[in-house]
Amino acid sequence: MKVFARLLALLVLLLAALPGHAAAPASSGLPSPAPGRLTVYFLDVGQGDAALIVSPTGKTVLIDGGPPEAGTRLAARLRELVKGPLDLVILTHPHLDHLGGLRAAVKAVGARRFMDPGFDHPSEAYRDLLDFVGNEVGQVMSPEPNPSSPQTLLTVGLGEGVALTVLWPRVPQEPFLANTRSDANANSIVTKLTYGKTAFLFTGDSEPPTEEVLLQKPVDLAATVLKVAHHGGKHSSTAAFLERVKPQAAVISCGVGNDYGHPSPEVLGRLRDVRARTFRTDQDGEVMAVSDGATVTLRSARGGAGASSVSGTQQSGGPVALGPIEPTPHGRSGRSVEKEPEPGASRTRTPVEPTAPAATGERFVSLKGSKVFHRESCSTLKRSKNERTVYPSRADALRERRPAEDCHP
Repeated sequence: MKVFARLLALLVLLLAALPGHAAAPASSGLPSPAPGRLTVYFLDVGQGDAALIVSPTGKTVLIDGGPPEAGTRLAARLRELVKGPLDLVILTHPHLDHLGGLRAAVKAVGARRFMDPGFDHPSEAYRDLLDFVGNEVGQVMSPEPNPSSPQTLLTVGLGEGVALTVLWPRVPQEPFLANTRSDANANSIVTKLTYGKTAFLFTGDSEPPTEEVLLQKPVDLAATVLKVAHHGGKHSSTAAFLERVKPQAAVISCGVGNDYGHPSPEVLGRLRDVRARTFRTDQDGEVMAVSDGATVTLRSARGGAGASSVSGTQQSGGPVALGPIEPTPHGRSGRSVEKEPEPGASRTRTPVEPTAPAATGERFVSLKGSKVFHRESCSTLKRSKNERTVYPSRADALRERRPAEDCHP
């Protein structure tokens, strides 16, 4: 009998190793949403972003879906945490490390509404996702403020006094930011989630120009918990922005040993300067934050039984906007804007075909084992002796890889 048991165990291991017989991803070990509480899960999706909001009444919002390779794990985790379709899925911006797992997520549990900035982007993966959600999701929308009250911010109520407010972008009242280091990043959807005296700020991959725009506005940016922008990259989370946000806790979503060196020492230092208790998914795994409206308790998958509690400082019932939101002066944009449908209407949004970049004759290159591609002239390629794949055009490279952040091909 002992020999038979050993042989059976060996057979199970062999089957699990075969293609198509992979074992299901294990649960993070963190509990299900707390009844009557606001719960936010910062999901561990490797080098990417994904956060799940569950309101006290059970309303659910998924913000981003991580890279494609995280899709299976994300879908399995959502099946554990979500009962019924997601009420809202938000794609903060059209980059692969944020949109790659969304198809698997929606297939797993369904979704009623999908929101993204409406920012044109020459990505086949993004266009494919829009086609998919256009067929699978009831309503596809952009965060356009109410046309009858253009000086207000778009707010989504999640019940029991929980509100999710879009701070940026505000097209067509204000144009998309243009000519930045990365226009797609700079026009990430930035939202603030409020419940009683507690608040969460979700920043996507927003850039310093995004932060500058927000700092100019009469908006309450203070947050109990900050989802750190751009995986802790050095170009975001400026000192001035963090001083306004004053986070007591911060969560950085990034992958172990990622190619970008995220999070950067500079951002970690700036977070220490504002005395934020920092969690990292590469070290802590999934992070769970539970708010009772007065305090937020955070715990991580790899933190054992320990938990950190921080008190909310949001003025209870206070508005996110402290005054009329006027358009930012000297805004620039070359983007087209699509009119938002009437409330309750549904639509499939067709992305505008991107204008092809001027022909320069430059080719694009990806190193073996890398998920990104570079300009052929990029200094990273000159330092590496790895095997490489050469693409004759940017469109060819985008079909298989995402643009590198060092040379912005």
